[in-house]
Amino acid sequence: MLLQIDHHSGQPIFRQVIDQIRRQVMAGQLRQGEQLPSVRDLALQLRVNPMTISKAYGLLEMEGLLERRRGVGLFVAAIAKDKAGRTKADMLEEALTQAVVTAIQLGIPEDKTRDLLTRLYQKYNSRMRRQENE
Repeated sequence: MLLQIDHHSGQPIFRQVIDQIRRQVMAGQLRQGEQLPSVRDLALQLRVNPMTISKAYGLLEMEGLLERRRGVGLFVAAIAKDKAGRTKADMLEEALTQAVVTAIQLGIPEDKTRDLLTRLYQKYNSRMRRQENE
Protein backbone atom coordinates (compact mmCIF):
# COMPACT_ATOMS: atom_id res chain seq x y z
CA MET A 1 0.00 0.00 0.00
CA LEU A 2 1.47 3.29 -1.11
CA LEU A 3 0.35 6.44 0.68
CA GLN A 4 1.78 9.92 0.44
CA ILE A 5 1.10 12.63 3.01
CA ASP A 6 1.29 16.32 2.14
CA HIS A 7 1.88 18.19 5.38
CA HIS A 8 1.33 21.52 3.62
CA SER A 9 -1.97 20.78 1.88
CA GLY A 10 -4.20 22.12 4.63
CA GLN A 11 -6.16 18.86 4.56
CA PRO A 12 -6.01 16.86 7.81
CA ILE A 13 -3.66 13.88 7.66
CA PHE A 14 -6.36 11.39 8.71
CA ARG A 15 -8.51 12.63 5.78
CA GLN A 16 -5.60 12.18 3.35
CA VAL A 17 -5.14 8.60 4.59
CA ILE A 18 -8.87 7.86 4.28
CA ASP A 19 -9.11 9.32 0.77
CA GLN A 20 -6.06 7.45 -0.50
CA ILE A 21 -7.08 4.09 0.99
CA ARG A 22 -10.65 4.52 -0.31
CA ARG A 23 -9.31 5.34 -3.79
CA GLN A 24 -7.02 2.28 -3.77
CA VAL A 25 -9.86 -0.01 -2.64
CA MET A 26 -12.22 1.34 -5.32
CA ALA A 27 -9.53 1.07 -8.01
CA GLY A 28 -8.77 -2.55 -7.06
CA GLN A 29 -5.23 -1.78 -5.94
CA LEU A 30 -6.21 -3.03 -2.50
CA ARG A 31 -8.23 -6.20 -2.94
CA GLN A 32 -10.88 -7.81 -0.79
CA GLY A 33 -9.26 -9.76 2.03
CA GLU A 34 -5.92 -7.96 1.75
CA GLN A 35 -4.42 -7.09 5.13
CA LEU A 36 -3.49 -3.50 5.89
CA PRO A 37 -0.39 -2.52 7.85
CA SER A 38 -0.87 -2.21 11.60
CA VAL A 39 -1.59 1.23 13.03
CA ARG A 40 1.90 1.39 14.50
CA ASP A 41 3.64 0.26 11.29
CA LEU A 42 1.77 2.69 9.04
CA ALA A 43 2.30 5.55 11.51
CA LEU A 44 6.05 4.86 11.50
CA GLN A 45 6.12 4.60 7.71
CA LEU A 46 4.28 7.91 7.25
CA ARG A 47 5.94 9.57 10.28
CA VAL A 48 2.63 10.54 11.84
CA ASN A 49 0.95 10.04 15.21
CA PRO A 50 -0.52 6.52 15.59
CA MET A 51 -3.81 8.07 16.75
CA THR A 52 -4.12 9.69 13.31
CA ILE A 53 -3.93 6.30 11.61
CA SER A 54 -6.23 4.75 14.19
CA LYS A 55 -8.84 7.44 13.49
CA ALA A 56 -8.57 6.92 9.72
CA TYR A 57 -8.84 3.14 10.04
CA GLY A 58 -11.81 3.47 12.40
CA LEU A 59 -13.71 5.73 10.02
CA LEU A 60 -12.99 3.42 7.07
CA GLU A 61 -14.22 0.50 9.17
CA MET A 62 -17.44 2.38 10.00
CA GLU A 63 -17.84 3.10 6.28
CA GLY A 64 -17.65 -0.64 5.61
CA LEU A 65 -14.48 -0.57 3.51
CA LEU A 66 -12.36 -2.28 6.17
CA GLU A 67 -13.10 -5.07 8.62
CA ARG A 68 -11.32 -5.90 11.84
CA ARG A 69 -10.47 -9.51 12.59
CA ARG A 70 -9.89 -9.81 16.31
CA GLY A 71 -6.31 -10.72 17.11
CA VAL A 72 -5.28 -10.73 13.44
CA GLY A 73 -5.61 -7.22 12.06
CA LEU A 74 -7.50 -5.04 9.62
CA PHE A 75 -8.51 -6.25 6.16
CA VAL A 76 -10.23 -4.87 3.06
CA ALA A 77 -13.90 -5.80 3.36
CA ALA A 78 -16.13 -7.31 0.70
CA ILE A 79 -17.98 -4.45 -0.94
CA ALA A 80 -21.29 -4.86 -2.73
CA LYS A 81 -21.12 -3.79 -6.38
CA ASP A 82 -23.89 -1.21 -5.95
CA LYS A 83 -22.08 0.34 -2.97
CA ALA A 84 -18.80 0.36 -4.89
CA GLY A 85 -20.52 2.11 -7.79
CA ARG A 86 -22.05 4.73 -5.49
CA THR A 87 -18.73 5.30 -3.73
CA LYS A 88 -16.88 5.73 -7.02
CA ALA A 89 -19.53 8.16 -8.25
CA ASP A 90 -19.32 10.14 -4.99
CA MET A 91 -15.52 10.32 -5.26
CA LEU A 92 -15.71 11.53 -8.86
CA GLU A 93 -18.39 14.09 -8.00
CA GLU A 94 -16.20 15.46 -5.22
CA ALA A 95 -13.22 15.85 -7.58
CA LEU A 96 -15.34 17.40 -10.35
CA THR A 97 -17.00 19.79 -7.90
CA GLN A 98 -13.57 21.18 -7.04
CA ALA A 99 -12.75 21.51 -10.76
CA VAL A 100 -16.06 23.26 -11.55
CA VAL A 101 -15.68 25.70 -8.65
CA THR A 102 -12.14 26.48 -9.83
CA ALA A 103 -13.35 27.03 -13.41
CA ILE A 104 -16.10 29.39 -12.21
CA GLN A 105 -13.68 31.28 -9.96
CA LEU A 106 -11.30 31.70 -12.91
CA GLY A 107 -14.14 32.84 -15.15
CA ILE A 108 -13.81 29.97 -17.60
CA PRO A 109 -17.08 29.43 -19.50
CA GLU A 110 -19.00 26.16 -19.18
CA ASP A 111 -18.45 25.14 -22.82
CA LYS A 112 -14.66 25.61 -22.55
CA THR A 113 -14.64 23.70 -19.25
CA ARG A 114 -16.59 20.84 -20.85
CA ASP A 115 -14.24 20.81 -23.87
CA LEU A 116 -11.20 20.69 -21.60
CA LEU A 117 -12.68 17.83 -19.58
CA THR A 118 -13.43 15.87 -22.76
CA ARG A 119 -9.94 16.47 -24.12
CA LEU A 120 -8.28 15.42 -20.84
CA TYR A 121 -10.48 12.33 -20.55
CA GLN A 122 -9.55 11.22 -24.07
CA LYS A 123 -5.86 11.92 -23.48
CA TYR A 124 -5.61 9.91 -20.26
CA ASN A 125 -7.98 7.17 -21.36
CA SER A 126 -5.85 6.49 -24.44
CA ARG A 127 -2.72 6.45 -22.25
CA MET A 128 -4.33 3.87 -19.95
CA ARG A 129 -5.26 1.67 -22.90
CA ARG A 130 -1.71 1.85 -24.25
CA GLN A 131 -0.27 0.87 -20.86
CA GLU A 132 -2.69 -2.05 -20.57
CA ASN A 133 -1.60 -3.33 -24.01
CA GLU A 134 2.13 -3.16 -23.23
